[in-house]
Order: sequence, then structure tokens, then C-alpha cells
Amino acid sequence: MKISISFHPIVFGLTLLAILFSCQPKIEEVTFKGPIAIGTWNVPEATSEAYKVLSTGGTAIDAVEVGCRLEEANEQGQSVGKGGLPDREGQVTLDACIMDSHGNSGAVVYLKDIVHAVSVARKVMEETPHVMLAGDGAKQFAIEQGFPVENLLTEKSKADWEKWKETSSYKPVINIENHDTIGMLAMDENGNLSGACTTSGLAYKMAGRVGDSPIIGAGLYVDNAVGAATATGLGEEIVKNVGSFLIVELMRQGKSPQEACEIAVQRIVDRTGDKAKDFQVGFIALNKKGEYGSFAIHKGFSITKHDVGGNANIPSPSYY
Repeated sequence: MKISISFHPIVFGLTLLAILFSCQPKIEEVTFKGPIAIGTWNVPEATSEAYKVLSTGGTAIDAVEVGCRLEEANEQGQSVGKGGLPDREGQVTLDACIMDSHGNSGAVVYLKDIVHAVSVARKVMEETPHVMLAGDGAKQFAIEQGFPVENLLTEKSKADWEKWKETSSYKPVINIENHDTIGMLAMDENGNLSGACTTSGLAYKMAGRVGDSPIIGAGLYVDNAVGAATATGLGEEIVKNVGSFLIVELMRQGKSPQEACEIAVQRIVDRTGDKAKDFQVGFIALNKKGEYGSFAIHKGFSITKHDVGGNANIPSPSYY
């Protein structure tokens, strides 16, 4: 006996669509945990200022700028803004960048005599058709925008430079903040992300040296659909690996902020081998859920976090 089976084309098509739909990955719901600001190193004052903005309905871009400005004005820090340690010619030169939730970005490199490089970077982003201004052009633009001109070399930093010249020994020291940066990431009450990064660069660097801090994708990267990352440490190694962009792309692929930071550090260690024992690199990251992570090559790096639970400095895990 023959059994004939016939398929109605409409029924068959609907059945096939149902099967295909059932095989698609489910979109994970994002649980919003409220505004958060995180920064590299122990910077509770900076994250506190940033969170004040966030907790009163302010934007993430305003929060990271305010937080970074506080450190730029801190003359005791010797790593960011006024009081920063100079290059080997005795010049304090600043690098900074900023990136908002729309993918807009601005940066300044080799900026002299202007304290708030991060704010100049924001003006580049908002008031010019460019992403980056450098040197005399950056300073001229800052003056035109109303930023005051000020000598950034304090007596303390000048004395340290004079002492350094006695030997002129150039060797960046792991976790010593004379080669440090502040990178900040924030998410506001609307779930939007922004980031900023600012530094006076490696102490006693060659004149004209620029590290990762003002380079979008290296020292900082923000994708509002995914997350944000920023870096600190020896900028040359971060630039070579486009570290912050790498971390955001890893988060796009489903990695947590912690996993992404660890993979980025591993890439640097794998490429440099034993040389990695002599320099520090640290990353922090934040995703759209408000989850954060950090990882460094060496112990001693930390992350400062301010959210609804309070303001805390947290030691970062490390490779070594």
C-alpha cells in the first residue's frame, strides 16, 4: 500500500520559520543598576565629583570631564595637568582625549601651558571638524576658547627634574605615578556611556613624545551599544595593541569586562615576553549592564568605583 504525503507550501513555510526562529540566540536583557563612575588608580575625589554629576541627573560626558579636571588641578599628583613632571627639556606637556555616547571624540597632544587638557579635548570634539589638535595649534585653539595660560611646572616638579638631570637615567618605574594617567569611564541614569583620559606623560620623556592617552582606540574607547575601556601605564605598549578598542570588541563578542581586560593584558605579555616584567600596563572596562573589570601586568594597580553602593578603591588582579 502506498502512502502519499503532501506538504502545503504555506504550512511548510511557517513551520520552517518557527524552527529557524527557535534556533536564534535569545537577546539577553540588560538590568540597569544605576549610574556608575570608575577611574584608574586611587582617585576617590575624582570619582566622587563624577558621581555628584551622575546622581543629580547629569550626563556621563559631563561626569568624566569633571572627574578628570579635579586631577588635572591637583599639583601634588605630578602625573596629570599642573605639577606634572616634565620632559627631559623641562617642559610639561599634556595629552588628553574624551569620547561621548554618540561616538564623537576629541583629543589634544603636546599641549603646553593649559591646565585642563581634557576640557580642551572636549572643545575640539564639540567646536571643530577635527578629532585631534597638537602642540602650538592646540594651545592657540585653547586660548581662543578662553582657557587661561599658566606655567605648569611647579617648584616641586622643577626640583625633581633638576635632580634627575644629575644622572639623566631614563627608566620608567612600575607603579610609580610619575608615568601615570587618569582614565575615567561613566554610565549615567539614561544608560549612556562616556570616557576620558588625561596625562602629563612619562616623566623625563624625549621632547615630543606622545603615548596612548590621547589616542582613540588605544588609551580610550567607547561604544555606547557595548561598553567602554581605558588604559594606564607604558603607553607605547598599549598603542601597539590598540588596547582599549580590543577590550570593547571582546565585550561585543560576549566577554565580561573582567575577561576582556585579562585577554588584552595577555596579548601584551605574549608579544613582549620577559620584557613585560619591566613595565606596567593596566586596563579598566565598563559594560552596558554597569559591570566593570580591571587587570594589570603587575600588582599594585587599582580601580576606584563610585556607584549607589558608595565610593571604593579596589586592588586590581594582575598577571604577575
